[in-house]
Amino acid sequence: MHVGLMEGTIRRETLTENLDAVVEHGVHHLQYHVPASGPLVAEIREEMDARQITISALSGTYNMIDPDVEKRHAGLRMLRSVAERCAPMGTSVITLCTGSRDPQSMWRAHPDNNTPEAWRDLVESMKQALAIAEEYDVVLAPEPEVANVIDSAQKARRLLDEMQSPYLKVCMDGANIFHKGELPKMREILDEAFALLGGDIALAHAKDLDTDGQAGHLAAGTGLLDYDQYLGLLKESGYDGAVVLHGLSEAQVPFCTNFLREKIAAL
Repeated sequence: MHVGLMEGTIRRETLTENLDAVVEHGVHHLQYHVPASGPLVAEIREEMDARQITISALSGTYNMIDPDVEKRHAGLRMLRSVAERCAPMGTSVITLCTGSRDPQSMWRAHPDNNTPEAWRDLVESMKQALAIAEEYDVVLAPEPEVANVIDSAQKARRLLDEMQSPYLKVCMDGANIFHKGELPKMREILDEAFALLGGDIALAHAKDLDTDGQAGHLAAGTGLLDYDQYLGLLKESGYDGAVVLHGLSEAQVPFCTNFLREKIAAL
């Protein structure tokens, strides 16, 4: 496994300066946000290759169960534009958020997320997204997180089984799967998550948490997540890609990259 970083954690005036700053930390794997404007894809890829930086995934997040149907349609159009850029950027993975019924934020829990109607809309949105994934031969990797309609490993497994698509996997983030009151059962919940999803992990994230429920907002190594167990389960699952740090400030990059690097080396 490799230490990865979310693009945008380090910000500089130019792409060249930005990527130089990334590799100064010994990082050569990025999850990237395709810019709406700025450098062209060919220029980005050239600069990445010059520094031996691999794009582990592109971000394609939108609210897949947005109560506003037009916003779902707009999200699908955005996903197509991301899928078009995957091959030129040298990746085949797009991360997703399954979304929330909250009209203001796809990251905020809503009681209607647990309704049959929300599940129906997710399935319909995912069918449309998977048609794009098949067209461009890319893998979609939604992340289970407690504020979303897919708020557990069990629901992620249900979605995978229902879709039955080779173009659907998951993004695993150990800090985002603990509902209120579940943190004392960390070992059990992580074990179950990997038992259900370990063979379908397309990307892994690294954050931390200091509470259960809508948590997962701390930098890796600064909270309560058992990283020995989390990374050990990733290794046992056969995952050998990037573990992407995010939710951290640039000032935290030296500590977090060293923390993750040392943990991976010790496996």
